[in-house]
Amino acid sequence: MAGLTTASERNIYFQNNVDIVLKEHLLLEVLQNIHYLKISRKKDPINSLDDKSESRLYVENLDLRISEAALIKMFSPYGKIVAEDFLWHIRGPKRGEPRDYAFVQFSTKEEAVLAKDKMHEKLVCGRPLVVRLASEKYFMKEAESSFGAGGETSKSNFVAGSSAQMSKTAKIAAIKNKLKAMEEENQNSKRPKIADKLSDS
Repeated sequence: MAGLTTASERNIYFQNNVDIVLKEHLLLEVLQNIHYLKISRKKDPINSLDDKSESRLYVENLDLRISEAALIKMFSPYGKIVAEDFLWHIRGPKRGEPRDYAFVQFSTKEEAVLAKDKMHEKLVCGRPLVVRLASEKYFMKEAESSFGAGGETSKSNFVAGSSAQMSKTAKIAAIKNKLKAMEEENQNSKRPKIADKLSDS
């Protein structure tokens, strides 16, 4: 600080220190998130989205009277259910009400296929269920358009679904991009100072 004679130099000095502290915090958050993802993968052997989609069912056309417990009871005879995501309206006049679709995760693909064959088009509360494997292209397109609208949230009574893992991954990517942008900005800010020194000499 003693060698800083002008206000401009002092501002640059403080700004650089602020950038360093911010980078340290961002790096710490990245490391914490990476550690969280590693631990989650160890705890959840079916963590992979591709693997999960093979044993994950998309259940549509649910009557509003069907609860999470009822959904589990309907599908449990066909295998071990390891996860269930029940979707709710979070905006608008239907806020707090269940949506008409959900996700059921079985421990194996065979169990999911059996449940699909038994439950697809079955009448429940007067409505035929629509049951698809998450790996089917039909589901992937429908899910992308639904989640893009941002009109629902998921609630699980078992292990967390893949959406939480994806959001963590997206957050880490955003932090890394921010760090890269800050690094480039910092390098660009140093170039004029070098040019000034050369012109002064």
